[in-house]
Amino acid sequence: MDKDTAIEVRNLTKIYKLYDKPIDRLKDSLGLVRKDRYKEHLALNNVNLTVKKGETVGIIGTNGSGKSTILKIITGVLSPSSGEVNVDGHISALLELGAGFNMEYNGIDNIYLNGMMIGFSEEEITKRLDSILEFADIGDYVYQPVKTYSSGMFVRLAFAVAINIDPEILIVDEALSVGDVFFQAKCYHKFEEFKKQGKTILFVSHDLSSISKYCDRAVLLNQGVLLGEGTPKKMIDIYKQVLVGQYPLPSAGDTENLLDDEQIREAAAKASDKSDSKTKSDTKSKSDKSDKTDTATGKPDTATNPDTLEYGDGAASIEEYYVTDDRGTRTNSIIKGSEFTVHMKVRFRQAVAAPIFAFTFKNIMGIEITGTNSMVEKAFLDPVDAGDVKEISFTQKMTLQGGEYLISFGVTGFEQNDFTVYHRLYDALNITVVSDKNTVGYYDMESKCVVQDAKE
Repeated sequence: MDKDTAIEVRNLTKIYKLYDKPIDRLKDSLGLVRKDRYKEHLALNNVNLTVKKGETVGIIGTNGSGKSTILKIITGVLSPSSGEVNVDGHISALLELGAGFNMEYNGIDNIYLNGMMIGFSEEEITKRLDSILEFADIGDYVYQPVKTYSSGMFVRLAFAVAINIDPEILIVDEALSVGDVFFQAKCYHKFEEFKKQGKTILFVSHDLSSISKYCDRAVLLNQGVLLGEGTPKKMIDIYKQVLVGQYPLPSAGDTENLLDDEQIREAAAKASDKSDSKTKSDTKSKSDKSDKTDTATGKPDTATNPDTLEYGDGAASIEEYYVTDDRGTRTNSIIKGSEFTVHMKVRFRQAVAAPIFAFTFKNIMGIEITGTNSMVEKAFLDPVDAGDVKEISFTQKMTLQGGEYLISFGVTGFEQNDFTVYHRLYDALNITVVSDKNTVGYYDMESKCVVQDAKE
């Protein structure tokens, strides 16, 4: 393993046995059960992954994709069916919080028990005891048996032990949302502190904003197969395609499943071509979009993204999209504090019971900042027929901070209670917000500040 590598996973496969009856598990352990008494579930299929030292890598995917399984194998909780894992560095894992705690022991005893299980001596744990107790902040309850704790107190203590061990590698599995809002803020602050210290972090979460904010790179798993890896923004966009069944997945037996950047682009293009073949004849290609002309000015529209991610089932097509300022002029620059309008023109190829029109603002890191849709706004809940063309507009005041943003557009709906994407355009348009006053955060609360002499 390379000296700059913290975690190396090679050809990792994990197969679970699913039994019809609990007694069959016991019989199998004794070698007494026939194979037809259990089913094999392929949780991980020939996965390869490398994490460099000092890197923060996020793992995303649908439920049952193998995210938690790969973390448990890396930390030694589970053994692989085949393949190997090499780790260079001391690991602290936030997997199932409290695993290894003895419910009869008090909090102090469990701190020492858990610390020693991780690999620290009694003296090393004693040095960290004050910081653990301060972080957990459960008061005198730490001297009571853990079985008397509330669920919130339990996870606070478990998190405090794991996070204050000061590891070289931190493994996190959906564990940054424990406790109340103040404790969650403390957890995220500690997480950021680890990043600044250059520690290696492997992070699993369904919170895509956290993946975008904290991770240098993201890995996408689906049904045990590693679909690809790249920037968080790119992998999150593909993940959203997977969620709505608009992404071509490798076959279950495909051992060469990792897609590089070029393959990812080709797969996305194929998905778009296949689902939207009926509309391609009268929709401009992405290369044409880079030369798109603003009809109001006659100038090339440099705000349109030539690499827009596009997919859908073809029932509708977003033929036009743009932004106008408070004077009705098409533009990609909006003055902070002014009113602006987001426009879409949609043509329907098939009848749709109740289409939903939407737009979303992201920052350049891919974090979704704000957005809305016609259903939320209760603006349109009617059916449309094949051949109908709708013009949609969303008018609002610009309160985002000055900077660069990307707008995504979508037409979706529900077909027999199943969420369906008719057409989506991710990061299609760039908008610059011009401001002479930026406050803290993503948007301006438009506070009115008054300072006056105090009345004695």
